Amino acid sequence: MPNAVAAKTLTLDVEQKGSQTVVHCHGRLVSETGNILYNQVRELLPASKCIVLDLTDVKFVDSMGLGTLVRIYVSCKSGGATLQLINLGKQIRELLGITNLMSVFADMCEHGITPRF
Repeated sequence: MPNAVAAKTLTLDVEQKGSQTVVHCHGRLVSETGNILYNQVRELLPASKCIVLDLTDVKFVDSMGLGTLVRIYVSCKSGGATLQLINLGKQIRELLGITNLMSVFADMCEHGITPRF
């Protein structure tokens, strides 16, 4: 079932922009893919003091994916880094709003990429 596998994939492109590290995410952030993102961000710490997750191409986040974002947030805070989510789609905005987590992820990085919520 190639379509079932493709539907559950998450790919990442990492880009350094000054003092920020931007992780461009593509696919679905779900229970099967959460560790891909979490492990990538953990590798970036503590060298990166500002992690930006660009969610432009993330089409769906489930409850486990939301948990992954929270784990990443905690890891960044523990590592002395800030976390910023940018380019949130409608489904992600609604999920963060329902769970009252939008304000948690609204941290801005010093040399800011302006988030589009």
